[in-house]
Amino acid sequence: MDKPKFYITTAIAYTSRKPHIGNTYEIVLTDAIARYKRMQGYDVFFLTGTDEHGQKIEKYAADSGVTPKEYVDKVAGEIKEICDLLNTTYDHFIRTTDDYHEKTVQKIFKKLYDQGDIYKSEYEGLYCTPCESFWTESQLVDGKCPDCGREVTKAKEEAYFLRLSKYQKQLEEFIESNENFIYPEARKKEMLNNFIKPGLQDLCVSRTSFKWGVPVTFDDKHVIYVWIDALSNYITALGYDPDGSSEQYKKYWPADVHIIGKDIVRFHTIYWPIMLMALGEPLPKQVYGHPWLLFGEDKMSKSRGNVIYADDLTKVFGVDAVRYYLLTEMPHANDGSITYEAMIDRFNTDLANTLGNLVNRTVAMQNKYFEGVIQSPDFGGEFDEDLKATAKKAIEGFDKNISEYKMSDAIDCSMDLARRCNKYIDETTPWALAKDEANKARLGTVLYNLLEGIRILSVLIAPIMPETTKKISEQLGIEEQSYESIQNFGGLESGKKVGTATPLFTRIDAEKLIAELEAAHKAQLEAEKAEEKPAIELQPEIAIDDFTKVELRVAKILECEKVPKAKKLYKIQLDDGMGGRQIVSGIAQHYTPDELIGKKIVVVANLKPAKLCGVESCGMLLAGDREDGSVCVTFIDDSVPVGTRLH
Repeated sequence: MDKPKFYITTAIAYTSRKPHIGNTYEIVLTDAIARYKRMQGYDVFFLTGTDEHGQKIEKYAADSGVTPKEYVDKVAGEIKEICDLLNTTYDHFIRTTDDYHEKTVQKIFKKLYDQGDIYKSEYEGLYCTPCESFWTESQLVDGKCPDCGREVTKAKEEAYFLRLSKYQKQLEEFIESNENFIYPEARKKEMLNNFIKPGLQDLCVSRTSFKWGVPVTFDDKHVIYVWIDALSNYITALGYDPDGSSEQYKKYWPADVHIIGKDIVRFHTIYWPIMLMALGEPLPKQVYGHPWLLFGEDKMSKSRGNVIYADDLTKVFGVDAVRYYLLTEMPHANDGSITYEAMIDRFNTDLANTLGNLVNRTVAMQNKYFEGVIQSPDFGGEFDEDLKATAKKAIEGFDKNISEYKMSDAIDCSMDLARRCNKYIDETTPWALAKDEANKARLGTVLYNLLEGIRILSVLIAPIMPETTKKISEQLGIEEQSYESIQNFGGLESGKKVGTATPLFTRIDAEKLIAELEAAHKAQLEAEKAEEKPAIELQPEIAIDDFTKVELRVAKILECEKVPKAKKLYKIQLDDGMGGRQIVSGIAQHYTPDELIGKKIVVVANLKPAKLCGVESCGMLLAGDREDGSVCVTFIDDSVPVGTRLH
């Protein structure tokens, strides 16, 4: 009988920079799901890879003095190395520079053009290079890109467009009739209410302003834009071809789930389904938009000096501990967080104490009291049934939560069993039983139950910590166990001998390690900054007379509130020493009102009033752009009086 198939993918990683630990959460999450499905008996195909075209790559390569292909080869190699380092079991690693992918993308583009779903026109708008996106004037926030906050430039070019509008109704009906297509529910509501129902605009799918992309076969001035190129990887990797697809494609498509970051849900639930509808292909069954992993409370970025890399963490904690932390600390719907302190605490509490100590002392007692030979569980007693019930509940809870991609909750179910086993030791006191020969049979049963609980636990944690599962199996003296074998308590074979008790995880001296990590991290950042030679583009020079026309004044923020129907705008009331004023600023995604009220800032005081979203703004505050697109407001020392002119 054929196994049921399960096709799972990550988003393909953009080859701009080496990925930090926040970027690698997704591949570990996807790997854990894939491993679990294989344990259940599924025929799994797990795809990951890299997105390697675009204007941004072309610019990075030029800045580095290499060709775009040389640049992406290096970064794609780093990304693949990290996937391998984290022990992920992908079945195929696709690169969008692979010949077969590029050829199929060209065929897809031509097919959509021939049937009228792609047409040629002209695009005129405001372009953000980092986001590779066009915007209209009304979409800008404070005159800048609404996604990343950077400067935009006017651009006008001939382009090909995909008729999203043609498929709007069909897509809307599909999403509403397939309730789990966009998951979790909040992402579904966001897509329908914010993007689809207000009306879809046709999508620009080619560019002429750069060359690093897949050429349009019938119009060599154009390269195929990122959406058709990158998103098609999910089917080209399987052997899709408009002229006749492979057996592998027919077997695995449609995908069971695309695992992606919450920031690219729109592309995967609007552009990608419409492309498939136009091609006449089935849509994926589900798109899961997971949250982000933050450093503390901030998004990771080099400019903030809070970037942590997976290879550095694994050198300190080991691969399984890093995998465990990533999957445990990420809630289902909210952003997760990583700090050295939290990781050490989790390592010591969960891995060294709860899990490691349980395995170590149980195996040691089995060797001490029975020369390692596993006894038959013939002498039941108090607490046994509760332990068995906890094991059953752990399996059921693990199954339910992991099937809903609630990985942290699933892991907690498995650790509940570990905690119950530790409590069972305290309740049954094997060391006390060992003092009386009359209790020998009971002692043998107690240790059997503990070893069986550990065996079940080792299978549950196998998708999360595969190497730890192997080590536990060695200490239990058994081969790695199947998922089916843990469905009933009592599968451990009596009469066999356990192995040697060896610590799985050794407790960490938190204070010492944090000091070492922070020192190494600081040295690394300084070394990277010393190597970097950023190309800074200055505005045209101005004369001193031009500068003196700008009146900069110190003002104090008195009130701050969101502008209705504007996600990124604050209406701010100021004491400027001149009777007060109101300004509107697009910093709502970067600061809370409490972080601003009472602070002194610098205001351009003689700026001509303007209306933003219907609210008058009489001035502009000074702020800086970080590398990751976040904004840093310029605050002034509280000792400087309001109204002071800066020059």
